Amino acid sequence: QGQLEESGGGLAQAGGSLRLFCTASVRDFSRFAMAWFRQAPGKERELVATISWGGGGLYYADSVKGRFTISRDNSKDTLYLQMNNLLLEDTAVYYCAAGNSAGLLRNEYDFWGQGTQVTVSS
Repeated sequence: QGQLEESGGGLAQAGGSLRLFCTASVRDFSRFAMAWFRQAPGKERELVATISWGGGGLYYADSVKGRFTISRDNSKDTLYLQMNNLLLEDTAVYYCAAGNSAGLLRNEYDFWGQGTQVTVSS
């Protein structure tokens, strides 16, 4: 078993930046693929970005491509999401997830955090 905990969310203005953190207490964090998902009110949870265990295998949703960057530091058991040029539609609860492969589907991830709220205002 393991736990993931997100932090770094909050309120930002459109065009601004936020950096999300996901600290892990899973065994052998470096062996897990990681991902960020988000869920806006009234919408399905959607994939934002993925990263493989070694830092490759990067995937970004079209809606965040060129604005968001996923990265990880295996020495610190931490996953990051740098969010730049935020848009109103980026408002959502952001979740980190860990799985055996950097898949695109929610059910490919075994461990989830509780989420952190990101609110973008005009």
